[in-house]
Amino acid sequence: MLENLNKIKVENPVDLIISQIRELIITGAIKAGEKLPPERKLAEHLGVSRGQIREAINKLQFYGILKVQPQSGTTVNGIGITAFEGLITDILKIENADFKSLVDTRLLLEKESARLAAVNRTTDDIVQLSNALSLYEERLQIDDVAVEEDLLFHIKIAEAGKNTVLKSLMIIITPDIVKNFIDYKVCDKANNLKTIEEHRNILNMITEQNEVGVIDAMEDHLSDIADFSIKFNG
Repeated sequence: MLENLNKIKVENPVDLIISQIRELIITGAIKAGEKLPPERKLAEHLGVSRGQIREAINKLQFYGILKVQPQSGTTVNGIGITAFEGLITDILKIENADFKSLVDTRLLLEKESARLAAVNRTTDDIVQLSNALSLYEERLQIDDVAVEEDLLFHIKIAEAGKNTVLKSLMIIITPDIVKNFIDYKVCDKANNLKTIEEHRNILNMITEQNEVGVIDAMEDHLSDIADFSIKFNG
C-alpha cells in the first residue's frame, strides 16, 4: 500500500514567492522597467515575513530578473526574462536525484569558461581576477566559509571568457550547488587552504593563456564537488 503513496513535499515560502513573481513577469502582468510593490505591502498581501520577501527578491536579483536600486525600489529587468523562464522553474524544483546532473553541468560550464578566459582574457581581467582572489583569501581569514567571494572569483572567470550566455548559466546553477555543499558541512579549514592554492593555479593558467592547463586546473579544483555529488546521490 505505502509504495502507492507519494511523499508530500512542503514548498519553501521563498520559492513560492519567487514562483508568483516569476509568473507575473512571464504573463506580462508586470512589465520590464516596472516597479514591484514595497516589501512591506508584498509581505502583508502574501502573508509572509519581510525577510522572506527580501530573500526572494535577492535571489531573483542574483538571477538577473530583478534590479534593486537604493531609494528607488525594485524594478523588473528587460533582458533575459524569457531565457530564464524554464531554467528558474527547473532550479526551484530540483530534487536530490537531480543534484549530480546539476554538478555535471557545472563542471562542463566551468571548464569551458576557464578555457575561454585563457583565450580571451585582457590585462584588466587579470586585475579583476586577482582582486577577487584576494577578497576570497581575506574572507577566509575571518570565517571558514566565503561563499560570495568564491562565487565572485568564478563569475570573473566567466566574464574574462567574454561569453555572456555561459556566464548567465553559471550564475543560475552555482548558488544551489554551493548551498548543498555548505549545508552538508563539506567546507573546512583544510579544504579552504587547498582551494586557495587551486584558485591561484587557475589564475596562473589564465594569465599564461594556457588552455590545456587551465582545463586540468579547473577539473582538479572541482573534483571535491564531483565526488560529493556522487555520495549525495548514493
